[in-house]
Amino acid sequence: MIHDDGKNGLSLLSSSISPSDAESGAPRLLVSLATYNESGNLAALVQEIRRFAPHSAILVIDDNSPDGTGRIADELAASLPDFHVIHRAGKLGLGTAMLAAVEYAVAHNYDYFLNLDADFSHPPRFIPALLAGMVDHDVMIGSRYIPGGGVEGEFNLKRKIMSTGINLYARCLLGLKTKDNSGSYRCYRVSKLREIDLGRIRSRGYSFQEEILFWCRVVGCTMGETPILFENRRSGYSKINTGEAVTALKIIFELGVMRLFGRARPKAAAS
Repeated sequence: MIHDDGKNGLSLLSSSISPSDAESGAPRLLVSLATYNESGNLAALVQEIRRFAPHSAILVIDDNSPDGTGRIADELAASLPDFHVIHRAGKLGLGTAMLAAVEYAVAHNYDYFLNLDADFSHPPRFIPALLAGMVDHDVMIGSRYIPGGGVEGEFNLKRKIMSTGINLYARCLLGLKTKDNSGSYRCYRVSKLREIDLGRIRSRGYSFQEEILFWCRVVGCTMGETPILFENRRSGYSKINTGEAVTALKIIFELGVMRLFGRARPKAAAS
C-alpha cells in the first residue's frame, strides 16, 4: 500500500518544509528512507532532509515496524507534499527495501535518487555536497574514508575490522576504485540505474551497497566521493550483525567470479 502526499496537519514540520517545485528547474530528487523501528527519528529526520533539500520528494519504506514507525510515516504523508510511504508485511531486509526504492525512482522518472539511513547516522547537512557532485558524476558516495571524512567517536574494534575489511575485499574483487563501498549514503543518476538489470541483483541485506556499485560500474557509471562524518544514531539500535557480514562476503565473492569470467554485462548486451 502506498500513501501519497497530503495537505494538512503536523504544523511543526510543515511550517519549516518547502514542497517540491517543478518550476525551480532543479533535477527531480527522490530521497529514500528504509525504516524498521525508527519512530524516535523519523519526523525530525524528515524536517532536516527538507531543510537541506527543500524540493525533494521523500519515500519511506517501512517493514511493519512494531514501534509504530509506519503510522508516523502515514501522518507525515497526510501532512506534507510529495511524501510517499510503502508498507511491507514484515522485516524483509535492507537490500529489498533499497531495490524497491530504486524501482520506484525509475518508474516515476526522477533524475536523482538519494538514500540515507533513517537513524541520523547520515547527517542531512551533507546532501548539498552529494548533489553538487552529481554535476560531474553518475554516482556520488558520502565517504568516511577520504580526507575530511570519518566516524564520530570511531567504530569499536569489531566494527572497524568489518568495515575496513569488507571495503578492501570489495575493491579487489569488484574492481571498484572508490574508498567507501559499504556505506549507503549515496546519490545516483536514475537514467543510469535504468540501464541495470535489477532482476540480477541477489543481495537481500547489507551487501546491496557493494553489489549496486558493481552493477553501476558495469553500465559505465562515473563515481565520486565527498567526505561525511558518520554519526552515532540518535535513537534505536543497530541492525547489522556478523551473519550479515558473512553473507556479504559470499555475494561479493560470487560477483567477483562473475566479473573474472566476463559474465557481468549491461542489460542490453546481456539480452
